[in-house]
Amino acid sequence: MNYPFWDVPVIGSGWVIGLISIFHVLISQFAVGGGLYLVLAERKALRENRLDWLARLKNHSRFFLIMTNVFGATSGVGIWFAIGLAHPESTSTLIHNFVFGWAMEWVFFIVELSSAAVYYYSWNKISHEAHQRVGWLYAFSSFCTLVIINGILSFMLTPGEAWLAVAGTGQEASQFWSAFFNPTYFPSLFLRILVCISLAGIWSLVSYSRLDHDVKAKGELITWSSKWLIPSFVATPFAFLWYLASVPEVNRSLLELGISTIGSGAFTQVTRIALVMVMTSATIVGVVYFFVRKAPQDFAFGHGLAVLFLAAVITASGEYAREMLRKPYVIAQHMYSNGIRKSEVAQMSQKGYLQKSMWVRPVADNSNEPELILSKGEAMYRGQCLNCHTSTGYRSLTKFLSGRDHQSITNLLQTLHEYKDDSPYKKYMPQLVGTPDEIAALSDYLDYKVNKEKSRIAALMRTHENQKVAQVE
Repeated sequence: MNYPFWDVPVIGSGWVIGLISIFHVLISQFAVGGGLYLVLAERKALRENRLDWLARLKNHSRFFLIMTNVFGATSGVGIWFAIGLAHPESTSTLIHNFVFGWAMEWVFFIVELSSAAVYYYSWNKISHEAHQRVGWLYAFSSFCTLVIINGILSFMLTPGEAWLAVAGTGQEASQFWSAFFNPTYFPSLFLRILVCISLAGIWSLVSYSRLDHDVKAKGELITWSSKWLIPSFVATPFAFLWYLASVPEVNRSLLELGISTIGSGAFTQVTRIALVMVMTSATIVGVVYFFVRKAPQDFAFGHGLAVLFLAAVITASGEYAREMLRKPYVIAQHMYSNGIRKSEVAQMSQKGYLQKSMWVRPVADNSNEPELILSKGEAMYRGQCLNCHTSTGYRSLTKFLSGRDHQSITNLLQTLHEYKDDSPYKKYMPQLVGTPDEIAALSDYLDYKVNKEKSRIAALMRTHENQKVAQVE
């Protein structure tokens, strides 16, 4: 607990990151695929002498510039603020381990932002050849940002044995490249490239759906844009199988268990997400075929937004599935989702979780003061539970513990603390750390939150109050 805790009511800090990330990914991956789309569309228009296309592409590049340089850039900054508050330990690890990777990414990002602006503002002001070179510069720099960020994101699921062997020794930088080109790097990159190409087409459908004053150009551009969805729908199933083959067995089993037990209805959460992605993708295929291929000139703005919404569902499902596959870690086999490093568990259980915290008042062990017990229990709760749970909202702990008495809650916490291989919680929840006194305080605090006046700590409060009254009398 080197950092203060960020408590977000109802939705939790994780969903703050999630909501910003879904919005950002839709735009940032459009920024990668859209750059290639623009330069290829411009080349096609010049080769076929389609001046009407060039005029529409200029308008589309303005839409592209606003979406990527304004909304994409600001939401990216929002993600940094959110992860820094919600997961400071893991954010610090990623920064320190990939400091030169981030530096390269930001250099390419500056080139990307600059070339996007030059590309739009230089329409009809420089030669076609020079204008296309600016477009290719943008496409290359945006692709490089994807190449770099993919290495860091895939590292969180599969950091690799070489990096894990030196984690915590101060020599992590010596394994920079093995951590970057980790086991899921290439299948993840291939999947993201396919998504980028698809989003280039989908956002173009939204942009061109409003060209009702030029029906001929609208129909042609809508039809050509819809073809950008084909590579993704053809290759994604194979890329997904490649990705799953690269995921560690312990993570892949969450999906395989759900698939093997579909008949009995025992879906895992990851399986549900995978099925949502398949059904949503099939819906997009149907919408594109019946509304685009059949009558592209009649493709309305509402149709474009509907396809974009379905793409957002797939994006959200994919990112959520990736997060679920990492459970109970935020960096696989290194750091749990509550920021505790796996290597620190034994020491924290022996010497105490709260001992070195700068944000908790020192409280003596075996204290019998109800307020001090609750204070210690709340600190344990905030530090080890609230990264994934909320009190009464998303993954509500009070709902999860409803109906349990003090002894039942204590037994549950003991199960999480012992963390045996046959524990039903081991695949999803971090190991509970702390001294017996700290865990007992957490049990009292949770009991008080759930059972209020029926809790053990409430009874202790009444006893103390009666003793004070008796002393006064």
